[in-house]
Amino acid sequence: MLGIAYLLLCFGVGWAICTRCFPNLYKFTSYTYDNRRISLSPYFLLVPIWFITGVLGMTWPVYLIALAFADIKTPLIIGNAVVMPIALLFFLYSYYKFIIKKKILRHSLICGDSRTAVKEGVIVILVTLLASVLMWSTFYVRDGELNIGVSVFSDFSPHIGMIRSFSYGNNFPTSYSHYGGEDIKYHFMFQFLAGNLEFLGLRIDFAFNIPSMLSFISAFMLLYVLALKITGRMLSGVLALWFFAFRSGKALFVFLSEIPKGQNIWEVLWDNTSFIGKTTHEDWGLWNLNVYCNQRHFAFGLATMFFVILMFLPHLYEMFEVSRRKTDRFRLIFFSSTGWEAKSIRYPIFLGILLGSLSFFHGSAVIGCLLVLFVIALFACRRLEFVITAVITTILSMLQTSYFIDGTAVSPKLLFGFIAENKTIFGVASYLEQLLGILIPVIIIAFIFGKAVERYMIVAFLAPFVFAFTVSLTVDVTVNHKYIMMSCILLGIFAASPVTWMLDKKDILIKMAAVVLILLMSLTGIYDFTTVLRKNAEEGRIILDMEDPLTEFIRNNSNSKDLFLTDSYSINQVVFAGAMLYQGHQYYAWSAGYDTNYRDIMVRRMYEADTPEELDNLVKENNISFIIVDYGNRTSMEYSLNEDNIRATYECVYEEGKEYWNISVFDTSKRVKQ
Repeated sequence: MLGIAYLLLCFGVGWAICTRCFPNLYKFTSYTYDNRRISLSPYFLLVPIWFITGVLGMTWPVYLIALAFADIKTPLIIGNAVVMPIALLFFLYSYYKFIIKKKILRHSLICGDSRTAVKEGVIVILVTLLASVLMWSTFYVRDGELNIGVSVFSDFSPHIGMIRSFSYGNNFPTSYSHYGGEDIKYHFMFQFLAGNLEFLGLRIDFAFNIPSMLSFISAFMLLYVLALKITGRMLSGVLALWFFAFRSGKALFVFLSEIPKGQNIWEVLWDNTSFIGKTTHEDWGLWNLNVYCNQRHFAFGLATMFFVILMFLPHLYEMFEVSRRKTDRFRLIFFSSTGWEAKSIRYPIFLGILLGSLSFFHGSAVIGCLLVLFVIALFACRRLEFVITAVITTILSMLQTSYFIDGTAVSPKLLFGFIAENKTIFGVASYLEQLLGILIPVIIIAFIFGKAVERYMIVAFLAPFVFAFTVSLTVDVTVNHKYIMMSCILLGIFAASPVTWMLDKKDILIKMAAVVLILLMSLTGIYDFTTVLRKNAEEGRIILDMEDPLTEFIRNNSNSKDLFLTDSYSINQVVFAGAMLYQGHQYYAWSAGYDTNYRDIMVRRMYEADTPEELDNLVKENNISFIIVDYGNRTSMEYSLNEDNIRATYECVYEEGKEYWNISVFDTSKRVKQ
């Protein structure tokens, strides 16, 4: 199947690119940053970065070539027909050059210590199992129906629309499916990847779930490498992954404290299907594993971020080691060649291209990574390499945003307090104590007792966290939660260090205290995970017919240039067809920065129009191709539907159902003769 071939080519192209740019990358897993020997299989680093590099290296060319042929009906045919054969030839040539001809790079992907290799295999299996459960429990096809979990359908509304706008339509130049006809302000390339995979023959659940799983697994594997490079301990790496999966917080303990006396605690816990927590929007599942189900592109962004940080941290360790032997440290750091010279141009160029290519896969990961790198660079060697990467990343990001977005991409403003109800210093402190629980004192302990370089890394890893509480880039500051999650995931490495130290002690009481500490830091996250499973199993699902006649009608009779005037749809068979909605559910477009107020007014005026002339003028003014009238319009509280006028103006080209439940589609290019 071509979709599977595409994914395999991504790994092959990623291998070829990384082999040329990082020929000795496999050695990176042999030592910690402070040059202690470790047992770590190279595949924990290599396989994820092959995937990331290959996806970016293949998907952008497919998109750009399809964009160049936007005028034909199916431009993806040209994009894939050009890129896939070239990718195959590039892989085969690289394999011949490096493996067959030069007989190099034949290193083992598995570490020599068999016990370590087995343990690592168990880690990969468990992470893969977790990824499978999360992705396939929330999005799957069964008996000809697409099942979308209730915990993810919100973000999946625009995501599914965008996927289908590529696999069923020709959304080039790209518009936002819930605000069609305008620019695209939302990072959409992961949805394009899924849409292209469906176009190449993968069923939509496979097309979305497989790259989502690979991204999730890649993020975990690269975080594990980062943890071992910093701590040198497998146990710390495992704990860092544990804290990544299961967040720290007080939510569960507050929930337990509020269970009325006399009720069975286990029954209450088992029967609950709502996300717990008292802080703002914690009931959305804003901080737990549901985020990676809901925002599938986030894990891909995290994986790329972790790799870039991995590659730049040696510069920080080098400076701390050199400065330890010098007395004039200020001059050494800021005014010496050691602080600024670039020993390699190839590496920072590659990393800049990699990070810059991520901008429309996950823009927040680019910003979060640059924030961390900026703080690291202040006290690192070879600062010019940071500058090269940052400049290339910025240029690529600006080129993309200038093309895709009309006007400015973001509207930054100072906003202290994030979404804390009380936006004072003490109010924010109370909010963080509620949200993060015991993680805060554990990190403070790690900071106090850590090495100087580790203390500085904690400060660097806090950069996205501080940014989230002081700056808002969009109208909806809630989206800053991703920056907080980035910091918490990275800080989990240092939270693991004191726990590891306690578990190493022979004193049984200290070991027991460590176990209790682990539970206190993860029980809320563990319960959140069970809630995700129960919520999607018990609260029902959004079910879409894979062969629905309305979906097929839209697919066969429209394209991504056609705007549909509809009720404020979230997700239904029309969205599933990849239709470009003039005004979908307002939250999605509003939070992305679109002027939904104007279109609300236009929607009301068109549905309420008194005469065919008035309606036709409004339709032409707003470039509407199809008007849909259904139950939502007939019962709307926002306007009084004049269905008779619509029927008197345009020809009904599709109709199903009866009375209020009737769905009618009107083609605005076909006027009814008066």
